[in-house]
Amino acid sequence: MPSIDTLLAQMTLAEKLGQLTMTAAGYAVTGPVVAGDTTQAIREGSVGNLLNLFGAEAVHAAQRLAVEESRLKIPLLLGLDVIHGYRTIFPVPLAETGIFDPQVWALTAREAAREASAEGVALTFAPMLDVARDPRWGRIVEGPGEDPYVGRCLAQAKVRGWQTARLESADALAACAKHFCAYGAVTAGREYAPVDISARTLHEVYLQPFAAAVAAGVAAVMPAFTDMDGTPMTAHVALLRDHLRGRLGFRGVIISDYHAIAELMNHGVASDLTEAAALALRAGVDVDMMSDAYRTALPEALDHGLVTMAQIDAAVRRVLELKERLGLFADPYRRGSTPERAAALSGRRALARTVAARSLVLLSNVRQTLPLAPSVRTLALLGPLADAPAQMHGPWSAAGDPSKAVSVLAGLRERLPQAHIAHAAGVALRTQPGTDALAAQQAALQLCDAADVIILCLGESATQSGEAASRAHPELPEPQRPFAEAVVARARALGKPVVVVLFSGRPLVVPWLIEQAQAVLAAWFPGSEAGHAIAEILSGERSPSGRTPVSWPRAVGQIPVFFGERPSGRPYNPRDFYTTKYLDESNDPLFAFGHGLGYGECARGNLQLTPAQLTQADTLEVRVEVHNPGERTLEETLFVFTHLPVASVTQPRLTLQGFGKITLGAGERGTLTLHVPATQLRFLGPDLEPLWRPGTLQVFVGPSAERSRLLCGSIELRAS
Repeated sequence: MPSIDTLLAQMTLAEKLGQLTMTAAGYAVTGPVVAGDTTQAIREGSVGNLLNLFGAEAVHAAQRLAVEESRLKIPLLLGLDVIHGYRTIFPVPLAETGIFDPQVWALTAREAAREASAEGVALTFAPMLDVARDPRWGRIVEGPGEDPYVGRCLAQAKVRGWQTARLESADALAACAKHFCAYGAVTAGREYAPVDISARTLHEVYLQPFAAAVAAGVAAVMPAFTDMDGTPMTAHVALLRDHLRGRLGFRGVIISDYHAIAELMNHGVASDLTEAAALALRAGVDVDMMSDAYRTALPEALDHGLVTMAQIDAAVRRVLELKERLGLFADPYRRGSTPERAAALSGRRALARTVAARSLVLLSNVRQTLPLAPSVRTLALLGPLADAPAQMHGPWSAAGDPSKAVSVLAGLRERLPQAHIAHAAGVALRTQPGTDALAAQQAALQLCDAADVIILCLGESATQSGEAASRAHPELPEPQRPFAEAVVARARALGKPVVVVLFSGRPLVVPWLIEQAQAVLAAWFPGSEAGHAIAEILSGERSPSGRTPVSWPRAVGQIPVFFGERPSGRPYNPRDFYTTKYLDESNDPLFAFGHGLGYGECARGNLQLTPAQLTQADTLEVRVEVHNPGERTLEETLFVFTHLPVASVTQPRLTLQGFGKITLGAGERGTLTLHVPATQLRFLGPDLEPLWRPGTLQVFVGPSAERSRLLCGSIELRAS
């Protein structure tokens, strides 16, 4: 290929702006087409990047237009939202985060990259790294939950999994970290709403995962749709150009979100498309997705001196460098040239099953109702999600075929062939006018009479989570609550246990359901192998080990509720009225961050912290003895939190510093050892620069952020 300098020297302005343009692709009888344009745009070089085109034949057909019929033969960059799988769908990211295993996070990204690249995709718009503490926000389903440390770990694992060590490999995808930044802090949890947070919260919480992604070598970054304290992220010079590129040293491509450049006019910071395009380019946005602003409006902006040719050339250079790193110049048909073997596909389904099972969170289990006893012979499987394979994928399921997902009904029938499983939906997922809801409910209730156990599958539909799916009332969708209450009442009268399998992309505010059911399993959206995974847990083939990566609220009025809150000058005291509290609800979440039960519980003790005095050059070693006194193998997850009681800036009540896992057989003992670099114990001082404070550091270790379950110790931080 010609050098990038040579290409730049040969390119017309229209061809340069084509490299900065990404548009959606569709399909027609004659082959791939470009939305709002024609394939001629690719031939002319006025479109250099496509999204939403996949399948080797279609991808290569489009690529041929660029590399065989355009003047400069520059290959296309093709991107797709491969969020939690391509055709094989893994659990939604929030669920997978709850496994708390970076090796799993990297492995699912690796397998998704292999599957997508085998059909021509070169770029994924992931990982989504928005820390989110508001379950009203629908996109909480796509991210790492409430904690910035978890977000950092997830960022590193996902970038490693998608990109590998060699981005030019045929099975590697360029990762695009999104949404920079603080998208998860939208006002009132409402999608696309403004963001208004302190500089401290921005730096301590929301920027952390992106810094980790940049350090891991992420190829691209996408700014959020939202503004930050009045400046839209798509035009945010201080954060995009100065912080992301300047301070963090990001050298990759910045890609706008869908139509976001044109939406600068809606934000009220640009009077027309020309001004919007200029604002975005000056802030450092290289690729305009779907606004058509760069190729149509930047020429005028250039003529009027709003942008310079040097700025355009710098953006074009970054796009060409990414294409070169992906190996597209060397072989534009490399991705999609070799179909995957059947063994790879079957192995990926097996992985999806294991990951799905590990992501399920047992929220409650009164009197050890689960696992199902071997004596159970008749099950009443009720609810609108009992036989709903299309819902199991959740949002953003890429090229996944919903008909190939395994429903709960199918999974249980395969796992429990000796049991009679009577099934009825009983109620629709969402209210449907004109249906005979009462008759359907009565038919379902009658199945309870002969059942040994009632399994109730409830929750959200896939479209009730994800983008543009904020909910002011994140509860059971109507009309599911009346049906659930009727089932629970019938079961109580019959003396039958009720097990709830709860599907959602967010914590649902259902304290009444937790209280009334004998067991509740948070299934989230488990993916292609949902039914098999759920059957493994319910039957006892596997003990549940998933943990919730977000605090689970008791009431909407608590939101946001999270473990990293800073202490108050008047902390809660039940004996003092004038302390921080609600009059009508507990301060504490229904379930703390990290909550999740197993079929048994490990005992923890003998916390050892070394060295007892720590300097900035040291690493803190945390050792905990763990014992499984039960009769089943258990996978235990432990978290390390710290608190600095005295500092120049108020510190969170708990700060997560690490997590680890240990698997113990029946009666087995073991030691879990975790390491925390001392540099990680620094905090941002009054000037938002890292600060080391000599003094006492409290260290807490346990299975969740619930203080009563934490082992406590302390060490001394010393000046270097």
